[in-house]
Amino acid sequence: MKALQFERNLPRFAAARLASTFGGSGRGAGVSPLRLVDLDPPELPGPDWVRVAPLLAGICGSDLSTIDGRSSRYFEDVVSFPFVPGHEVVGTVSEPGAPGAPAPGSRVVVEAVLGCEARGIVPPCPACAAGDVGGCERVAFGHLSPGLQIGYCADTGGGWSAAGLVAHVSQLHAVPDHVSDEEAVMVEPTACAVHAALAARVEPGDTVAVVGAGTLGLTFVASLRHLARPGAVLVGAKYPHQRRLAEEMGADVVVEPDQLHRAVRLRARSLEASGHLTGGADVVADCVGSAESLAQALAMVRPRGRLVLVGMPGSVRLDLASLWHREVELCGAYAYGTEHTEAGPRRSFELAMEVVSAYRLGRLVSAAYPVERFEEALAHAGAAGRRGAVKVVFDLRRRRARDSATAERSERIESGGA
Repeated sequence: MKALQFERNLPRFAAARLASTFGGSGRGAGVSPLRLVDLDPPELPGPDWVRVAPLLAGICGSDLSTIDGRSSRYFEDVVSFPFVPGHEVVGTVSEPGAPGAPAPGSRVVVEAVLGCEARGIVPPCPACAAGDVGGCERVAFGHLSPGLQIGYCADTGGGWSAAGLVAHVSQLHAVPDHVSDEEAVMVEPTACAVHAALAARVEPGDTVAVVGAGTLGLTFVASLRHLARPGAVLVGAKYPHQRRLAEEMGADVVVEPDQLHRAVRLRARSLEASGHLTGGADVVADCVGSAESLAQALAMVRPRGRLVLVGMPGSVRLDLASLWHREVELCGAYAYGTEHTEAGPRRSFELAMEVVSAYRLGRLVSAAYPVERFEEALAHAGAAGRRGAVKVVFDLRRRRARDSATAERSERIESGGA
């Protein structure tokens, strides 16, 4: 079956990085290490694993960074090649599996992080023992090849594939009947936003500034409004559709990115010195992850405020004098796990399902492509904001229907049927 596979091809990786460095893209034919190939389904790693047939699989910023050769070298030892990308997945359980697994045909979303339980590591690390799989200390160990998540591990497959993927039963979350496929594929990125919104530790009445209004920025605002009680949420959004959606997600003030600094200054009634606000926002969430967005976030956060990195940063050059001088707390927010809420511990995915339904986040899915049109899909995802889109996905539903029909015809022919 057709799948997109990312190979460890150093010349192609270098070509992709060079193309993206000069303002182009490393996703085109003859350049990218990503290939459309025929693959058999991955083997089940153990008795507690099941096969999942993807229905929709999202394209996220970390996928694009990897394909363009722009991701940090930090990740080199915690992925394994060749891998099939795709960690934002809604699919169906495709065959009987482990005890306690959803029944075949059931729709599930996949909690992609490969923690100790999935890796068969006993006893689990302290983070996994506490339900915090995002903080797993053993992503390169156990009976699986290295890989932070499904979609970056050679043994599991990924969502960009009609061949499907394999997942541990602990990674599966049932999708209610009233939740559409488009809403379900938004659960994984929203779970990341839920985790970030709670990691921000926003106090009632706090002013929160959000840099960026792509998928992460919009889902962060929705999660923040659903789970916390900020006094005001100010968002810097580059494109008109992003500004409209940010307001619909609950932002109080939405401006163009270069006006966010001024909006925070007016809200905080702050002065300015050395390009930094003397007051500023209590919390700033950087949902972009570039050197420019980090510098902007540092200039807007108040002394002893909190800067949360929601978007994945790479290698950046940044003046951190203000971080030291103003005693700003810098907090990373990666993935998801078990969250500590006022109502007690709850899974990020459980909370994300609520946010997706409450804010109708399926409407953020702007375009769907078959895997055969991957170059067009990746180009669309890379220019999503400019083209009026938010989330671009691969649609495996029609491919699976065609493959099933072909298999049924072959079986009839082999058995002598018409």
